[in-house]
Amino acid sequence: MFTCPRFPCSVFVRSLCVAVWCAALSLGATDANAAGALAHSVPNNLAQRMMACTLCHGAEGRATASGYFPRIAGKPAGYLFNQLTHFRDGRRQNPGMANLLDHLSDAYLRDIAEHFAAIDLPYPPPQTSRVPLEVRERAEALVRLGDPARKLPACVACHGERLTGVNPAVPGLLGLPRDYLIGQLGGWQTGLRLAHAPDCMGQVAKALSPAEVGALATWLSAQALPANTRPAPPAAQALPLRCGSELP
Repeated sequence: MFTCPRFPCSVFVRSLCVAVWCAALSLGATDANAAGALAHSVPNNLAQRMMACTLCHGAEGRATASGYFPRIAGKPAGYLFNQLTHFRDGRRQNPGMANLLDHLSDAYLRDIAEHFAAIDLPYPPPQTSRVPLEVRERAEALVRLGDPARKLPACVACHGERLTGVNPAVPGLLGLPRDYLIGQLGGWQTGLRLAHAPDCMGQVAKALSPAEVGALATWLSAQALPANTRPAPPAAQALPLRCGSELP
């Protein structure tokens, strides 16, 4: 979601993000009378404060072409909330995000998550244009069938038949850059990225070979989004693995 630990992010950009975020978020705690002293009045509402996020995550949270900052618009609110608390509480490692969030309450983080979850924007064309046949076959087998011999569930079993996510807390896998997908799967494999226990994605990622990680990232980044890009309704059946993010 909000991380770029595996890429050479500019110190200036990170510092700018932190400075603007802190300034914008602090509007929620300032005295409303102070706004009257400003020559130019700025609305003190959540939408205005969340504009700070667009410095890194693109206009309205639609992501940027760099691939370092993923799309957050339209993701399930439960998933976004989980990632915000993971950054704040140290389960995901990113000093910039941790510094931004360490003083924010669960209630405020939930407001942020619901704000971005409600944004419905068109997706750009797929980043990857060509997928070799061998890579496509390897990836599609994992996406559609999984590997029962290794207790690997199919990606669609958790992320939805359309791979656009499932409410309330399972994200979509389409519309993400190849390098970002590789980085996140690698983060789970190395323990850099964690989730609530039991960490089902950590379990899945650790069972994947480097070739499988590359194939999945390449194939997923080449897929066009379906007409309906919204997350699917909550599944009637239980997930194939116990996931801490889905437990009450």
